[in-house]
Amino acid sequence: MEEEEEASLHVVVFPWLAMGHLVPFLHLSKCLASRGHRISFISTPRNLARLPKVPSKLLPLLHLVSLTLPHVDGLPDKAESSMDIRPQQAQLLKIAFDLLKPLLATLLQTLSPKPDWIVYDYASHWLPPIAAELGISHAFFSLFTAATMAFFGPPSSSSSLSSTMVNTRTTPEDFTVVPAWVPFKSDVVYRLHEVKTFVEVSSGKTKNSGVSDIERFAVSVGESDVVLFRSCAEFEPEWFDLIHELYQKKPVVSVGFLPPSVTGQEEKDDDGDERWIEIKGWLDEKRANSVVYVALGSEATLSRDELGRLALGLEQSELPFFWALRKPPESDQEAVEMLPEGFLERVTAENRGRVYVEWAPQVKILGHAAVGGFLTHCGWNSVIEGLSFGRVLILFPVMNDQGLNARLLEGKKLGLEIRREGEDGWFSSELVAETVRKAVVSEAGESLRVKSARVGAPLFGDKEVNRSHVDRFVRFLVEWRERG
Repeated sequence: MEEEEEASLHVVVFPWLAMGHLVPFLHLSKCLASRGHRISFISTPRNLARLPKVPSKLLPLLHLVSLTLPHVDGLPDKAESSMDIRPQQAQLLKIAFDLLKPLLATLLQTLSPKPDWIVYDYASHWLPPIAAELGISHAFFSLFTAATMAFFGPPSSSSSLSSTMVNTRTTPEDFTVVPAWVPFKSDVVYRLHEVKTFVEVSSGKTKNSGVSDIERFAVSVGESDVVLFRSCAEFEPEWFDLIHELYQKKPVVSVGFLPPSVTGQEEKDDDGDERWIEIKGWLDEKRANSVVYVALGSEATLSRDELGRLALGLEQSELPFFWALRKPPESDQEAVEMLPEGFLERVTAENRGRVYVEWAPQVKILGHAAVGGFLTHCGWNSVIEGLSFGRVLILFPVMNDQGLNARLLEGKKLGLEIRREGEDGWFSSELVAETVRKAVVSEAGESLRVKSARVGAPLFGDKEVNRSHVDRFVRFLVEWRERG
């Protein structure tokens, strides 16, 4: 355990019900616990069971606290995470999440010692008043880049929800242009095919939970004591400057990227895992920097046609690939059954491609010397892991903030996007092959590979640099408490 702070804190952590949120909240919790602070990590039973194992040395300080998710008609049985549901059921999950409000309020009153801080997510817009009434300082933890949050605009300063970010954009087209409050040249905008579902949920056209996603963001940020970012000004200086302007006097604190080297994901406690041994054996046979690792996360879903074109594009690239392919939540078919006829047989017979339908140890795969590129959905967790190892990114955004991340990363020459066109986001298998080859092996992509290795890896993956961000963040929490 690292050196303890002079005055330890009790920090409550309360993430949204998605693995892409639960895991980085756990990473932050581990960083705090390793510095001698007590953590109460609150979520639902199935989500807590899904989390990576907490290192034994942290168990005395990092406590997992369970709250039963109330039942809501229309949600599948045992659904406690966004990975358990279809995208159309997302608002129902938020209804169930909002019903945790009285349960959490009661729990906060009973925790001992009294919490000093609660770190919360965008969905719990109702939490700041509870924390304020109980005298608990409250920090909004943004798992989104400063560019993404600035694109959404200034937050709400009250529960009235009157905010620029709520009221000025009501059509899909409004999200495909640079906002008026961005004073510099920017390509960080949505494409039309990316934003249609987002607008239906976030603008109020689909408000089954009674509160749109943009409203949740606005109030969660606006009523926080401080906003934390899993990013840093060294990576996106112009966007952090804009965030400070938009958030006015509200403190903005970077916690760094929380890469594998800082959060303990590099621990080799599962080297005996037969799955990893088998995967490693396959990777060991490949040339250095030749394999394309493909993973689109646990929630992003493609149609059968899109999946087929992506598969054929990988095959046409003639590069070896390892594809971690998950079954879509709404599908009755297994993922491999949605692939083109003969595809699996061809790539397997040539020992050139692997389609892996079980849980894949992503960090270990990305850290293997054979991997040269990462075809990713541009979720921020995956981006951080890929760049931590200096892997060039092949950008294939599917949902949520991923399109904005793709524009930001391509603009910084850390990846190359598979461009999708029109209102339906069409793309060809030939374009997939061309983009993959350019990013990973062609002379035209050499500058991308060099920058990913020489700039991306030191910034995103350096252990000491990222630890220094966490150290400054912890000092901020302690000093805030001491000021009363």
